[in-house]
Amino acid sequence: MGKPIVAIVGRPNVGKSTLFNKLCGKRLAIVDDTPGVTRDRIYGDCEWRGKSFLLVDTGGIEPYSGDVILSQMRKQAQIAIDSADAIIFVADLKTGVVATDAEVATMLLKSGKPIVLCVNKCDSIGEAPVEIYEFYNLGLGDPFPVSAAHGHGTGDLLDEVYKYISTDTQDDEEDDTIKVAIIGKPNVGKSSLVNAICGEERVIVSDIAGTTRDATDTAVENEHGKFLFIDTAGLRRKSKVDDTIEKYSVMRAVMAVQRANVCVIMIDGTEGFTEQDSKVAGIAHEEGKGCIIVVNKWDIVEKDGKTMDAYRKKLMNDFSFMSYAPIIFISAKTGLRIGRLFDLIKFVDTQNAMRIRTGRLNEVLADAQARVQPPTDKGKRLKIYYMTQPSTRPPTFVCFVNSKDLLHYSYQRYIDNQIREVFGLEGTPTRYIVRERKEKG
Repeated sequence: MGKPIVAIVGRPNVGKSTLFNKLCGKRLAIVDDTPGVTRDRIYGDCEWRGKSFLLVDTGGIEPYSGDVILSQMRKQAQIAIDSADAIIFVADLKTGVVATDAEVATMLLKSGKPIVLCVNKCDSIGEAPVEIYEFYNLGLGDPFPVSAAHGHGTGDLLDEVYKYISTDTQDDEEDDTIKVAIIGKPNVGKSSLVNAICGEERVIVSDIAGTTRDATDTAVENEHGKFLFIDTAGLRRKSKVDDTIEKYSVMRAVMAVQRANVCVIMIDGTEGFTEQDSKVAGIAHEEGKGCIIVVNKWDIVEKDGKTMDAYRKKLMNDFSFMSYAPIIFISAKTGLRIGRLFDLIKFVDTQNAMRIRTGRLNEVLADAQARVQPPTDKGKRLKIYYMTQPSTRPPTFVCFVNSKDLLHYSYQRYIDNQIREVFGLEGTPTRYIVRERKEKG
């Protein structure tokens, strides 16, 4: 199961994004800076009273003209409503209840989802202003007065949201099934790959509904093993889609990635690498999932004996931030290398779950430091006392050093390369946590 999803919904200029930043700002997941990866952050990890959830900002509702504002709002709000486990509906104290507030409130009530009514811009401290009682007319229950700008009332708001966040932490049945998210921009062949997998394999496929994640899970069991494919296809059905809807494809990809063990990042072989591919891949990288770059439609790419090598080199440069990811060229249409893809998924899943003994890890560390001495600054040399691996998925290493400032990114990358050279870790990102320890004496 992925994290519960809480969507922030409301008309423009009521303070949705300000509230999103206030709730998420200091609670966003800490991830390594990844050069070359940019994406619109309309979602963030939030934690309250020990429960984690994914907060989604539906900001950026851009009316292109007066007569489409409501349809644009309905389209975007509906996407958020369908995906969410609970909804924060934000209204503006200063403008009071307006017609569009009532329209969205009606839509929310029809959804049957839990709704928490947030009345923003209550900036004065003390008793709630009398104007807040007008918001009872929306029929959404008690309004919570909040100042997103100053943070007043956000604790009470989150206490109410807390009631609707599932406490069921059990994962999908713990067995040897590998959960695979197929992600990528529209029209690269994600659905075709699922259909090819279902059509060519002799054993059984079942559709698993009820995930409320806007995707159909497909269970496949064959000679390669047991797999659950999470298809994020159908995110964009029209050839031209406004930027806001494109953002939701990113959000849905995040939801699929969080549930997966391995991410298959699909690229259109006839089109090549695009910025959107980088954004999608960046999500999987940041979430620490096993990753495979799959170039589809290879059957219709014009090629000679050198085409694949040249294409591979270019992709390695384009995806330099995830150089660990293997690249495979397939055709979902003809079934080219589909069997090899299954083997690669199993291999990458194993790498993502790899645990290295502390003793062996420190042998590699000592050897690496002997080959290339740690850096110095103003006469002080970095000392890495030892390393240990506290967790997997992704493999995470804690380094105990004499000075955090001396462990430059370049030397950390060198250590990571040495560990990968010995243990593999192909197809998985790694994480490093640096702890400072004073020298004895």
